[in-house]
Amino acid sequence: MTLFRLDASILPATSAGAEIADIIEAEWTAARPDAPIVRRHLGTDPLPADAWAHATTAGGVPETERTPAQHDAVALAGALADEIRAADAAVLAVPLYNFGVSQHFKTWIDLVLAGAGPTDPLLKGTPTVLIATLGGGYGPGTPREGWDHSTPYLERILRDVWQADLTVVKRELTLARTTPAMADLRDLADEHHARALTEARDSARTLLRA
Repeated sequence: MTLFRLDASILPATSAGAEIADIIEAEWTAARPDAPIVRRHLGTDPLPADAWAHATTAGGVPETERTPAQHDAVALAGALADEIRAADAAVLAVPLYNFGVSQHFKTWIDLVLAGAGPTDPLLKGTPTVLIATLGGGYGPGTPREGWDHSTPYLERILRDVWQADLTVVKRELTLARTTPAMADLRDLADEHHARALTEARDSARTLLRA
């Protein structure tokens, strides 16, 4: 049984998503100490931003006529697709940046799609936890309701395209403790934090049961 873990924060030392993923990984390791864990950190080891374009354009070029960059990109896309296809369970910690998907994570998705094809259900039936962390509040009734353009997209890719057995752990207001203008929201932020940690433990048990 292999656990695939992906992180995408550009600030790994203070990542709210990593804290949640660490709990899930620790529960997994305690129950399956000999099971391998495959880790990929897109924040500290980003993928080449131009690789997707090279992998995609290579599809219209005979293999013998492809550029070295196209050959490398095709190989990378295939390896990334194989990496996630081989997982028995998956945890993905993805922050909201500028109201949308992290560019690092979007590059990864694009390359996986290039390597596997747009309709390959790579995670079909695979228990998968998406950890979505958001610095502000975007829920119903908030001033920025509807501004979270990341989580719905991620759910669409993971659940609908890749057909994962998906659980979402979402923590909002992660910046409240360090942002003076959000001081009035700190109690609410603490509630979000505590709930996310509880959901992390529940999610870990779901992975292990599966």
